[in-house]
Amino acid sequence: MPNPLLSGLVGPLQISDALNEKPGIRLSLIIPTYNESSNVHKIVAQLTQLLDDFIPEQYELILVDDDSPDLTWKIAQSLTDKYPQLQAMRRESERGLSSAVIRGWQAASGKVLGVIDADLQHPPEILLQLLHAIFDGADLAVASRHIEGGGVSDWSIARRFLSRGAQVLGLIVCPAVVGRVSDPMSGYFMVRRSAIAGPALNPLGYKILLEVIGRGNVGDIAEVGYVFQERESGESKVTWKQYVEYLGHLVRLRSQGRISRFKQSFPRKRFSRYAIVGLFGVAVDMAVLYLLHDSLGLGLTTSKIIAAETAIVSNFLCHDSWTFADLVGKQTGMSHRAKRLLKFNTICAIGLFFDVLLLNLFFNEIFEKNLPYLANIIAIGAVATWNFWVNLKLHWRVTAPPE
Repeated sequence: MPNPLLSGLVGPLQISDALNEKPGIRLSLIIPTYNESSNVHKIVAQLTQLLDDFIPEQYELILVDDDSPDLTWKIAQSLTDKYPQLQAMRRESERGLSSAVIRGWQAASGKVLGVIDADLQHPPEILLQLLHAIFDGADLAVASRHIEGGGVSDWSIARRFLSRGAQVLGLIVCPAVVGRVSDPMSGYFMVRRSAIAGPALNPLGYKILLEVIGRGNVGDIAEVGYVFQERESGESKVTWKQYVEYLGHLVRLRSQGRISRFKQSFPRKRFSRYAIVGLFGVAVDMAVLYLLHDSLGLGLTTSKIIAAETAIVSNFLCHDSWTFADLVGKQTGMSHRAKRLLKFNTICAIGLFFDVLLLNLFFNEIFEKNLPYLANIIAIGAVATWNFWVNLKLHWRVTAPPE
């Protein structure tokens, strides 16, 4: 009888210290899949042959499928009669390689958790070297293309450039994570359960290794060289989106929750009012710019400065009486208003300097000469958020006792 399907798990992406039902399991190897029906039998047969010789009856294979249209999950389940160490999970409510790996680990019973692709681009024989590294004391063992014995079989120059460029970006954005391994984009590794149990995981995209290193309690790391193979069948899932998600994941790890806290504390209502006033200011700016530049024939830079200053004063009056009215009530009087106007004008003048630079850049270098107003709108938008934060933190805060 085939093993029953594992139900798709829900809830927090968090690994428990407690082992699941199967005693004696040392390794739980996850195989995330989507439309891999042509490769399933090959990868399972090769893995089983290797592991039966090395740790017989002490491992399990968990194939986690994202409800593939080609019924990968169904084919995997049909193989469990021949390969009892194999279990299949069909996920119908979630998608994504990283979360698939974590859901597989949540269902796993092993003290060592691993992941390997189903497309045979990860040579199965490297598994034994990774296991040896873990058994020798490493918390994490990573198969790497960038150390001795590693490489890629037939990559184009563009793909090699993207891969290395992504690594360099990672070292700039999040060196404490990316700098610990030579191949941070590897999807072929093993980790001790104890090293990642506890913290909530929050992966983005395909690169689960970043999450393991960034949020886990990973001590010693071992690396094993391997040559990345081309697919034997099926279509590659590598797209430009993976590289964008990789960079976003790095930023998320670098922030260590600061982005979430920023979202919670961001003054959305006040910013909405600020934006409405800003749109009014854009209309004033554009109208005065048209009047001076088109109707009266003044130069673009001179017209822009006068138009911007008119918009700055009108924006200040609106902000003072509406956007920041609750703060203004704590510092009434003409002297305080004059100070606020002076500070507001000063900071906006700095913004205006960059505004004019951007306007001329867009107008003269990027857009056609007949698009000054599009260039003006983009230049205004480029400094708007910065102006909001400076005004919030400096201009409309209480700096003196009320009169």
